[in-house]
Amino acid sequence: MSRQVQITFDAHDPRALSSFWRDALRYVHPAPPGVDLPEGADPLAAWDDFLARLGVPEEQRNTSSAVEDPDGSGPRLFFQRVPEDKVTKNRVHLDVRAAPGLRGEERMTALEAECERLVALGATRVSRHEPAPPTSAGHIVMTDPEGNEFCLD
Repeated sequence: MSRQVQITFDAHDPRALSSFWRDALRYVHPAPPGVDLPEGADPLAAWDDFLARLGVPEEQRNTSSAVEDPDGSGPRLFFQRVPEDKVTKNRVHLDVRAAPGLRGEERMTALEAECERLVALGATRVSRHEPAPPTSAGHIVMTDPEGNEFCLD
């Protein structure tokens, strides 16, 4: 039997980083437990209200955040606040599959378009790796707003 996976990020600002990844992956913030959100309601505002009702002090309300695939097929991403800075390259990173099935210049054009979209959301472009058949179709290395590396693949 397979297992579900949650990917956890250490972060200085869990809400901001989760919002970046929500937009990058077209995920959603889940509603608080037991809360049915009306269509178009802001889940982050619902979390603020939920935590206030529980008596959680305002300075403790950004200790964690999460985003989920609205289709339920992708992994949940969880963001937890930590005091320390990121100091070295990730040993594990996400590959954002922005051009599956595409090859050559068509692939790289699609990756460049997605790179531009993510830079506008707060990502940083690091490097472009050209296709080198048969082992590499080409990719772009990026970092999220807190410096976590990921690839556009």
